[in-house]
Amino acid sequence: VKEGQNILIDDGNIELKVEKIDDKRIHTRIIHGGVLKSRKGINLPQSMVSAPSLTEKDRKDLEFGLGFEFEWVALSFVRSANDIIELKRLIKESGKRTKVVAKIEKPQALDHIDEILEHTDAVMVARGDLGVEIPMQDVPLLQKKLVNKCNLKGIPVIIATQMMESMIENPRPTRAETNDVANAVMDGADALMLSAESAAGKFPIEAVRRMSMTIKAVENESIGIYHKYRDEDEMEDFLSHKLIRASIRLSEFVNAKAIIGMTKSGFTGYRLAMHRPKAHIYVTTDQKYLLRQINLVWGVQGIYYDQEEGINDTLLHIEEKLVDQNYLEKGDVFISTASMPMHWEGHTNMMKVKVVD
Repeated sequence: VKEGQNILIDDGNIELKVEKIDDKRIHTRIIHGGVLKSRKGINLPQSMVSAPSLTEKDRKDLEFGLGFEFEWVALSFVRSANDIIELKRLIKESGKRTKVVAKIEKPQALDHIDEILEHTDAVMVARGDLGVEIPMQDVPLLQKKLVNKCNLKGIPVIIATQMMESMIENPRPTRAETNDVANAVMDGADALMLSAESAAGKFPIEAVRRMSMTIKAVENESIGIYHKYRDEDEMEDFLSHKLIRASIRLSEFVNAKAIIGMTKSGFTGYRLAMHRPKAHIYVTTDQKYLLRQINLVWGVQGIYYDQEEGINDTLLHIEEKLVDQNYLEKGDVFISTASMPMHWEGHTNMMKVKVVD
């Protein structure tokens, strides 16, 4: 920092101005004061921070966390694709399959967003730090642009920070907060995230319940959030993607209750969710870690299935499993997608429409 620059603490709630720098000691004047709690973040909006996004402490924390088989790890203050590449290198060297969330909260990340999206597995629009690093009035439109970019690429996107901030102290959200949650759903977010509301608030369970109620209300009534047929002409494995998209279109025409996919990597689930069907998405896999990991993806529910059988027997057994678990019932129309002749190998190359007997 330099003299005259601002230091922001706790998402900008406390503002300091640098008056003098004495070796490694910084003297500041309090512009806007308040209660300073422990472990609050610091932002330097006028400074070019030289510290790496992945700090030494981050590396130690990552090593510790990977030992617990984390499904996802989020990297704060991403500035370029190289930050994601380095984190993925460390994960690969550990032999784990943890996926990476890029937290977008720095202006430099916005400058390199297309490169970041080429390498990250998911994105978090971290509005707390982003709103103090850039003018806060720019955040709403940036949120919509980032969500749209992720939707077009089939990358899960999370909206986070201050979604129901008043519920830290109060049992009900404000009308504006409820609208914020609803708008994030309509924008196309895969997931919404509570922060202090559930981590340190007085009403954590009620905060989750209120957010869930708002999400369900929008999903039940808003037609516009469904059936988004993304252009995939430049994607690899063109025919497989087209078939997956065709299955979504068909589900709309026949009013299907569910679309079923089979996967070892989760890729089919990502592609099905990308087009936002109104039908439920059930992805069967023999990879147990994937059942947890894929929960982040919009509308996808994992079902464990590990049998090595012919495709007809496999589809029949999956149907029976879904009926037994009350996901399907007699008279429901559903669509299955799979790979033939070996359903655990290759990309999707068939689909089948069926009515539950």
